[in-house]
Amino acid sequence: MKKNSIPKPIFDFMDHQILVTAFLHDPSISFANNDIEITYKFLKQYGDNQATLLNYRKEIERLVHWSWLIAKKSILDLRREDIENFIKFCQKPLERWIGTKIVSRYITKDSQRLPNPEWRPFIATISKTEISKGNKPRKDEYMLSQKSVKTMFVILGSFYTYLINENISEINPVLQIRQKSKFLRKQQNSNKIPCLSEMQWQCLIKTTRKMAEINPDRHQRTLFIITAMYLMYLRISEFVASDRWTPVMGHFYKDGNSNWWFITVGKGNKERNITVSDSMLEALKQWRKQLGLSLLPSPNEQHPLIPKSKGQGAVTSIRMIRQLIQECFDATTNELAKKGEQEESTTMASATVHWLRHTGISDDINKRGRPIIHVRDDAGHASIATTDQYNDSVLRERHSSGKKKKI
Repeated sequence: MKKNSIPKPIFDFMDHQILVTAFLHDPSISFANNDIEITYKFLKQYGDNQATLLNYRKEIERLVHWSWLIAKKSILDLRREDIENFIKFCQKPLERWIGTKIVSRYITKDSQRLPNPEWRPFIATISKTEISKGNKPRKDEYMLSQKSVKTMFVILGSFYTYLINENISEINPVLQIRQKSKFLRKQQNSNKIPCLSEMQWQCLIKTTRKMAEINPDRHQRTLFIITAMYLMYLRISEFVASDRWTPVMGHFYKDGNSNWWFITVGKGNKERNITVSDSMLEALKQWRKQLGLSLLPSPNEQHPLIPKSKGQGAVTSIRMIRQLIQECFDATTNELAKKGEQEESTTMASATVHWLRHTGISDDINKRGRPIIHVRDDAGHASIATTDQYNDSVLRERHSSGKKKKI
């Protein structure tokens, strides 16, 4: 491979399996086969969790590309200085390594999986608001966020720890950087978690209900999903079927105290039981009525929680659910603008689907005073410190004490 080569994807993902593309075993790189075998075995550990696997694949593949094409080294020969140079490169990649849209890594042609020539390891992005204005991403404005840098440290550190544990390497160059990191900014306070305002949330739920009345076949499911994300803090991935879990109606159940719960398997392949409020139960009844089912599920009922709109079985596409919700977000943005709430409309245009989960958690803690430990367990947070980030009481008090300062 030449130094000015445009990287090609190394690892494919089909039928819930990670695959190695044989054409990348370049004979001109003596260490290519060994590097690919090592990274493949590392990534295969995460095969049961698609979201984690895809994140790890992205970071490890970038490292391999840089190591081969820029540093001209095997990943086993990289040291602290190399990793530092790699991170600097990721902060400002070569322009030919940057794309301006997300595309499939591979395309199928004549029954063969071939690398998509438009794929790039880095993607320049802009906000939804900028897109709505007709602006397009620019390669020269690519930026690597602090969150992405932190993620990179975690994944690369995990990779080299794996190599040590497997007696493949003796050092972890990433840990040597973290001891005196110049890449990660320290923060006095946690970043504010993005949530919908009360006006935005009320407008969204009202707008979605209207859309469900006009087009129930399409948007009754959207109304149910949005309600569940807000009231049960569900992630979008927890609505779709995967190898490890398929959400069905029977996952709603009543205990011996006549309390309703919902069971799911979420991030980290962790199973959890979630409190089902009276309002959530009513939303479930409405959704089941739309599907032609009895008002409440029977024990062990296997009907998909979110069935496909066409065909049999449960929805498997996160993209489809995201599209449904985005239609309601866009309608809400327009509705706020019509009411003259331009600031609220502009912020709404930048909102993502995940804000619904954030909003539900934040509202329960800050508006309803729900115990943080209860919210933690329903949200599936590993640490109460994560849940406590949603508690803005200290920030409100600090701002209140300084709001009326005068010159």
